[in-house]
Amino acid sequence: MGDVVMSASGTTASPFRQPKAVWAVAFACVISFMGIGLVDPILPALAEGLKASPSDVSLLFTSYLVVTAVAMLGVNWVSSRIGSKQTLVVGLALIVVFAAGAGLMNSIAGVIGFRAGWGLGNALFIATSLAAIVASAKGGFTGAIILYEAALGVGIAVGPLLGGFLGSISWRGPFFGVAVLMLIALIATVAFVPRTAKPTEKIPLSAPLSALRHRGLLIMGIVALLYNWGFFTMMGYAPYPMKLSATQLGLVFGAWGVLVAAFAVYFAPRLQRRFGTGRVLLVNLLCLALVMAAIAIGIDTPDVVIVAVIVSGAFIGINNTLTTQAVMMVSPVDRSVASSAYGFLRFIGGGLAPFVAGKLAAATTESMAFALGAAAFVIAVPVLAMGRKYLAAAEQEVQEPEPVPTTVEKVAGALPEGVRPMVVAIGANDHRRWIVDKAAQLARLESIPLEIIHVRETQIVGDQAVARETAESAHALVSEELDRIAKTTDLQARGMVLYSVGDREEVGRVLARHIDRVNARAVAIRRSPGGVATVRGLLDEHGETSYNIVLLDPGLADIPLV
Repeated sequence: MGDVVMSASGTTASPFRQPKAVWAVAFACVISFMGIGLVDPILPALAEGLKASPSDVSLLFTSYLVVTAVAMLGVNWVSSRIGSKQTLVVGLALIVVFAAGAGLMNSIAGVIGFRAGWGLGNALFIATSLAAIVASAKGGFTGAIILYEAALGVGIAVGPLLGGFLGSISWRGPFFGVAVLMLIALIATVAFVPRTAKPTEKIPLSAPLSALRHRGLLIMGIVALLYNWGFFTMMGYAPYPMKLSATQLGLVFGAWGVLVAAFAVYFAPRLQRRFGTGRVLLVNLLCLALVMAAIAIGIDTPDVVIVAVIVSGAFIGINNTLTTQAVMMVSPVDRSVASSAYGFLRFIGGGLAPFVAGKLAAATTESMAFALGAAAFVIAVPVLAMGRKYLAAAEQEVQEPEPVPTTVEKVAGALPEGVRPMVVAIGANDHRRWIVDKAAQLARLESIPLEIIHVRETQIVGDQAVARETAESAHALVSEELDRIAKTTDLQARGMVLYSVGDREEVGRVLARHIDRVNARAVAIRRSPGGVATVRGLLDEHGETSYNIVLLDPGLADIPLV
């Protein structure tokens, strides 16, 4: 690696200075994430109040998650026809109606039925909320991701606490609480989120199921199914052997939620970079199996169950992030379609698990339900091992018999043989013309060709994936700069689109591998928080090529010379 040449320091825009539209959707995201742990503190009280068995109450999860799973197959079909705002509004409205309806019921069957409708609204909401924040946020893609991560952390941590507080008043409290809060979010979304145009590309209803014909995606989907089987077995049954009040259960699952959020957002990406996706997932699944086995063995000791549930939050946070990232890495289809196919399988596993565990516990003992959950985690390990070659191919760009996601696509142009080019990495921002012009000036001074690179990013937040742009818009952006350079200079130039799954440092690693392939002489990047993170990734990926890194600041008239 050569020198890092900087032109000056820049300023960072706060990700929390956002338009009202972003805050409206972010608030709804917080309430949605609250729902993950909101119900757990009230399960024993609900069973007592409606004179229902734990097996009956477990159907609250089954109806909600199975409907969510089936609906995931159609959310892209809906949103590609009516637009993201309209899909958000419909999803929020359904959650308000069905959450309030569940709170009004006087029978367990009624609550189960309304939870199913809630699941439909949830599917429509979660499929479009992150994309809506990205589309409306100021400060670019990174600022939107930071805000979504903040909503994830607050929602998962606060949900059980709020559920425990409201549940101490009545088991109906959490349902009415969600309805009121989501109604506020619905009004804010209608008032502040601008109406979006209908997408030009219509996604067919069959696309998610057709995507599962790809072996890599199917294997990772089955891993997600088995993981969620164990996860929701714990969520559905762990509150009963703890023998705690609603408020105390809220505190336990609040601590669990803090670990889920922290390990999903902060620790999982770092573990993935250090050890690799496949290795971390294998170890993590075994750790989850051990935690579930501890619950099964210590079922009659509440303290054992409490500690095991809290500790599991760390492993669940890691698994949520890395399983989603693995799916995006191995999938050869569009990211939104892959996300729907993956969502279908994982929610099916989460929905069926409480129902089967309930029947098993009623026929035998509660301990057997957790033993089955532990077995699901163990079975996921050899299934994941079958898919490790696809993960390795995606991470190392090795060709396998079945295609892995394309990481490099040529847009236009060609480079002369044996000449080391100047590579310029551009983003979808207003500074790209300035950056390309300055990189072209450097290329002319050194009498070398120019390669214009744009990285199309897919970022993972919790168990959600989002790309900031379509493949078509990424290609169009590079084509525009190539055409402009051809009209104003005689430089030989080529345009490329790279693909990355992960954070900005992963963008740097993808870029570094490409620089090695083309034996670049220098790479120019805009000086910004994202650009500095990209440089960290470049430095972290120890390639064999020696080259210079030039950080260009649009606020300065002069440029550094390599």
